[in-house]
Amino acid sequence: MVKIRLARVGSKKNPIYRVVVSDSRSPRDGRNIETIGRYNPQTDPSIVEVDLARADHWMGHGAQPTPAVKKLISIVRERA
Repeated sequence: MVKIRLARVGSKKNPIYRVVVSDSRSPRDGRNIETIGRYNPQTDPSIVEVDLARADHWMGHGAQPTPAVKKLISIVRERA
């Protein structure tokens, strides 16, 4: 199954996340199909950027977003 989830990047104790489309069997920070956004929780306010067109495309093709990504997508939709 294809999932839309967060992949952790950044240094130790400095998490920054990418919103990626990947196979559910691949590791969290492993190979991904496409990067569709980013999330930085350390800034005030947090930086949330998601390409909604690509997210809708992948969800239309059966990709399942994780609960955290669902929340981020809803935040981006509110701002738009």
